[in-house]
Amino acid sequence: MLISLFVGIQGSGQDKQNICLHDRHGEIQIKRQKTKHMDWKLEGSAQKTDSHLLQEQEVILEDTGEDSISESFQLLQIDVECEHREVETLPTGSATWCSKNVQRKQRHWEKIVAAKKSKRKQEKERRKANRVENSGICPQHSKRFLRSLTKERLLEAKHSGPRLCIDLSMTNHMSKKELSRLAGQIRRLYGSNKKADRPFWIYLTGFTTDSSLYEECLRMNDGFSSYLLDITEEDCFSLFPLETLVYLTPDSEHALEDIDLNKVYILGGLVDESIQKKVTFQKAQEHSVKTARLPIQEYMVRCQNGKNYHSEILAINQVFDILSTYFETQNWPEALKKGVSSRKGYVLQNSVE
Repeated sequence: MLISLFVGIQGSGQDKQNICLHDRHGEIQIKRQKTKHMDWKLEGSAQKTDSHLLQEQEVILEDTGEDSISESFQLLQIDVECEHREVETLPTGSATWCSKNVQRKQRHWEKIVAAKKSKRKQEKERRKANRVENSGICPQHSKRFLRSLTKERLLEAKHSGPRLCIDLSMTNHMSKKELSRLAGQIRRLYGSNKKADRPFWIYLTGFTTDSSLYEECLRMNDGFSSYLLDITEEDCFSLFPLETLVYLTPDSEHALEDIDLNKVYILGGLVDESIQKKVTFQKAQEHSVKTARLPIQEYMVRCQNGKNYHSEILAINQVFDILSTYFETQNWPEALKKGVSSRKGYVLQNSVE
């Protein structure tokens, strides 16, 4: 706290005096300057003052200047009570002071930060324990090695693996929302194929780089331009011999029994919210191509649900998950369980029994 007092004193001469007054909390300095009306400035510093008078101090100023000024002055009597207080309790004017509401929010935020740190630490320890547990079973590899391994598998599938063609020649009449959904399905299909131990080689046919679907794939799928698959503007019916083609459609009368490496399986890249029936089936018939459906009716049964909804129409990534799982396990029930959700209204026969 700063206390300033100016006292006007009549005087003459060339004298100036500096007088220091000390108390237990600070220093009071009195300076006298040469003026016609001499001003005395009293400056004091203290931690906190309650404005109650407790202790009396007397300052007597004796002028030792010219001969004409020899009298003494009683300048000032100051009584100050100083009390030390914590800086945090100052109601105003303190840089570190804040309201109770702010303090409460600060404590709440500190608890959240501490909880997050604890959770991260626990997760780190759990991962470390899993690595130690599985060190002899599943050795850890670098991301670079895993990318190299994935690339090697995909390129091997191009020469000796099963082939899957996504027919994208029917996207001209699809809405932007439907194109976005199809682009998402293509991303998930490619992601599943990368993770597979025995991947397929994928063809995107009837796919032009100036189409809306291509732009949507670039927008939604990171690294789409570097996908390890074939993209061509050619139609699937002109790209492969017709006798090697099998169009997978839910409207076919023939159930798919096995995956033949000499065949090329076609999925219709179509997202149709209006659900136009037999679009892919009719297209296959126009080109005299064999058709097949997934053996859902052979291994699954209808289950009761609130909407009484039953459908064998699946997204292309769901169909691919079934084909990929069957190719690895040679087990249709296991494959269908992975790709056909209960929302479609079908469950495995064993689960009902």
